[in-house]
Amino acid sequence: MIKSLFRLLAVGIVLFPGIAFADDLNSGDTAWMIVATVLVLFMTIPGLSLFYAGMVRSKNVLSVLMQCFAITGLMSILWALYGYSLAFDDSGSMNAFVGGLSKAFLAGVTVDAMSGTIPESVFMTFQMTFAIITPALMVGAFAERMKFSAMLLFMTAWLTVCYAPICHWVWGGGWLSEYGVLDFAGGTVVHINAGVAGLVAAIVLGKRSGYPTTQMPPHNLGLTIIGASMLWVGWFGFNAGSELAADGVAGMAMAVTQLATAAAALAWMFAEWIKHGKPSVLGIASGAVAGLVAITPACGSVGPMGAIVLGLVAGIGCFFAATTLKRTFKYDDSLDVFGVHAVGGIIGALGVGILCATQFGGAGFGDGNETIAAQVGAQSIGVIATIIYTGIVSYIILKIIDVLIGLRVDEEQEAQGLDLALHNERGYIL
Repeated sequence: MIKSLFRLLAVGIVLFPGIAFADDLNSGDTAWMIVATVLVLFMTIPGLSLFYAGMVRSKNVLSVLMQCFAITGLMSILWALYGYSLAFDDSGSMNAFVGGLSKAFLAGVTVDAMSGTIPESVFMTFQMTFAIITPALMVGAFAERMKFSAMLLFMTAWLTVCYAPICHWVWGGGWLSEYGVLDFAGGTVVHINAGVAGLVAAIVLGKRSGYPTTQMPPHNLGLTIIGASMLWVGWFGFNAGSELAADGVAGMAMAVTQLATAAAALAWMFAEWIKHGKPSVLGIASGAVAGLVAITPACGSVGPMGAIVLGLVAGIGCFFAATTLKRTFKYDDSLDVFGVHAVGGIIGALGVGILCATQFGGAGFGDGNETIAAQVGAQSIGVIATIIYTGIVSYIILKIIDVLIGLRVDEEQEAQGLDLALHNERGYIL
């Protein structure tokens, strides 16, 4: 009899994966979110790490890998100590702007604690992976010239006063959510936030020695294309996982992510082919990332054809930003963090305001918005607020750190390469 009951239970688990084992727990949603969490972590280590490592000079390859790895560890601890609470605790007295501290040290995040249909521990860890990759994106903007100690201080402060509050504004019940801002997986929270802060860091630090007269080509595009491929795969956890459920919205988010990325990769490739005479591996990889960035805020709101349009615009727009715009204003954003992530994020954040309309195959407007003009207006508020806030606060943080310990390595260390100068190691045996 007991064996029969166990068999019946096993059959039920297979046939009905959403069976509830605790209040509101859905095992199918939980299983998917555990996988999505792993995929997003995979985006940083090894995906982003290899993507960036291949684009720097050989004497700095380990420094970039080290920065991404250290950020992964540091952000994980800070998120558990207070970052999660500042972003998602809605009990604070300043809830419109930042969360409270009732969840500091993960208080209340127990085995039985729930967030919707999944354990809160899974939701917390999923959001932790976003808090890891967002500051890691900035590494590419100031690559090859920031002190490792300064980088750690900057990332600690930046998570605390930039990422956590903006995350709360959009996803934690803060003031931007009241405008019905559509940001399904992080156009403002992640990409514009990191892209603008990265640009500020690049400007404050100054240009690399010899830039732009000295050629500084990527040392290993094989690593870069491998990293970009890992980002593409991992991004399905990033976007489809942001539904926090295994349902039709997650399925559509997956589909439109693939289409937008493909369109952007081809758009950048052809734009480069037309302008420079040859398509490059770096170009198509950068285009793919631009498409992934642009679809991120829109993947829960646009249809397949809208995603292709968004991808095409992002591919061409980010190509222009990473080449013409960068040369025009002469800033040294080493690996085009601003050109791809900030510009791509802006294109996606504003584009979703149009393409979410049902007449374009979208899922409809955000709460309180009834027209394209109203939705674009709400999206614009989100974009402008993020740019202004993270730009100013990042600048202040950097200036304080520069006074305290200095931001930049000296000329001798930069010439030697950060691998040896800061870590006493070589990426390659000569």
